[in-house]
Amino acid sequence: MSRVRAAVLNDLEALTHLLDEYRQFYQQPSDLEAARHFLSQRFGLGDAFLLVSENAQGEVDGFVQLYPGLSTVGLNARWTLNDLYVSPASRGTGAGRALMESAAQLAREHGVPRLALMTQVGNARAQGLYESLGWQRNHEFYSYLLNV
Repeated sequence: MSRVRAAVLNDLEALTHLLDEYRQFYQQPSDLEAARHFLSQRFGLGDAFLLVSENAQGEVDGFVQLYPGLSTVGLNARWTLNDLYVSPASRGTGAGRALMESAAQLAREHGVPRLALMTQVGNARAQGLYESLGWQRNHEFYSYLLNV
């Protein structure tokens, strides 16, 4: 069973490699320096909640990252679960489920009534996990992107 905890600065090296693998999963080129810089900014600015999972050997093997935001319609907070990644060697061990459950618990502890996420249409494995945890696919809104 995975242990989930808040990430700390001492996790930076392990997280750098995981973030780089995560980005490569989404067809981005490997860039360890940029990944380390991005994570250092998150730690420095405190603008994200970052949780890590540890395997039985105490090694960081996954992470989930949440970004706080607001809902004008709901007049409350709404966090975006922007990233979930588990190393290939730890997939199928429950690490992803533990990270998702911990993210939901953290939101509840902060009084956040809703989490939102997006995933690629073809990422059936992730979709299966999300739906098994009670996440519902949004059929009322389209998602749009604009490169500026």
